[in-house]
Amino acid sequence: MSEQLTPTPGQTVGPFYGYALPFDGGENLVDRTHPQAVRLHGVVYDGNGDPVPDSLLEIWQADEHGRISQEPGSLIRDGYTFTGFGRQAVDNVGAYSFTTVAPGPTEPGAAPFIAMTVFARGLLNRLFTRIYLPEDQEALERDPLLSSVPADRRETLIARREQDGSLRFDVRLQGEAETVFLRYPQHAD
Repeated sequence: MSEQLTPTPGQTVGPFYGYALPFDGGENLVDRTHPQAVRLHGVVYDGNGDPVPDSLLEIWQADEHGRISQEPGSLIRDGYTFTGFGRQAVDNVGAYSFTTVAPGPTEPGAAPFIAMTVFARGLLNRLFTRIYLPEDQEALERDPLLSSVPADRRETLIARREQDGSLRFDVRLQGEAETVFLRYPQHAD
């Protein structure tokens, strides 16, 4: 006898990861003394505009020359090897800060970006987004993914360069100025 089973939702992804997923130095893709070191920081907000204090963020990126690292050992920081991966739990006011390098374009004319994954309370699955660097307007205009996003929402994917040279990127899970989140064909809901 064949029964049709009703799918059930997945378990919320947070805040249960706090004891296992964060690791020492996960927010430091490079040492802050690295000549090209840049601070990527921001706050994760909920739909009411309140900080979400129990989220975890992962970033993946190319190096400053646009090379995607093939190095093993993303969870081990040896001070020399750039793996292009970082993970950090936000603090008690939803703030995060990574020390990394501004990624280079992975091909000539491409818009450099950092891929970000968001885990947070109430989410049944993780969320994916991109953080584009603000400087190369021509590359941003030509980017296929960014061009596919409605013009009034594109700014939610572009970091803001601050006076100190750092990159500011706030994540808004819902509501006004909600960050554009991506869906990958290979990823099941």
